[in-house]
Amino acid sequence: MLGLGLTAAAFCTAALSGIAGLGGGTILIGLFYAAGLTPVQAVPLFAAVQLVSNGSRVLAYVRHVHWGATGWFLLASVPATFVVAPWIERIDANWVQILLALLILVSLIPARGGEARAPLPPRTSFIVAGLLNGAFGLVVGATGLLVGRLFLRPEWRRETTLGTMALTQALGHLLRVLAYGFVGFSAFTQPRLLLALCAAVIAGTWLGRRLNAYLDEERFALLFKTLLVLLSIKLLWEGGTNLLAGRLT
Repeated sequence: MLGLGLTAAAFCTAALSGIAGLGGGTILIGLFYAAGLTPVQAVPLFAAVQLVSNGSRVLAYVRHVHWGATGWFLLASVPATFVVAPWIERIDANWVQILLALLILVSLIPARGGEARAPLPPRTSFIVAGLLNGAFGLVVGATGLLVGRLFLRPEWRRETTLGTMALTQALGHLLRVLAYGFVGFSAFTQPRLLLALCAAVIAGTWLGRRLNAYLDEERFALLFKTLLVLLSIKLLWEGGTNLLAGRLT
């Protein structure tokens, strides 16, 4: 039943991503944790699934990728990922839930002046994005909402942002799959579940893109943010109450 529930969640959140452009992965990893998976169970499985999901977007926008930004991103993300990897088994899943919830809530804070622009110079933005993707991504799994603003460059076209985000996210997930495998936690220990989840995100993304033209953007944005807030509250409640119960026993 757990596998069926996770597959359904993968389909629905991929559809949300297909409509909104990002954010569905954050909801999916949150649901993985809410279902009781630990970081060493949730993150490598999630990373493999999202590698497939982001890979399809890379193919669609590869001509528009900013390769310089991708290079600076990798320069920071590779060492950050493999420095954190050996410590991942020691991390308390309850703290991960709380961290993920806080990152979601921070990502929902409106940008100053109402314009979503990166707050740092280009090269610094890409390096910071790589560090956050490598270090925090290895723990919480999803970083799209966290690092997305760092790729919103005023000099870029929308296609450049989408292509570069898709590629850097895909590379971040690939690094997580490799890093977890390096420390003994393979993403391929449950091949049937992995295949079902990959099929679900492909189908969900296709459906989301089809539905995009028929939905009211403002109403959908409100619904999407509401789902993120509710998920954050659930993660904060579960993580906080479990930590408190552990201290009282």
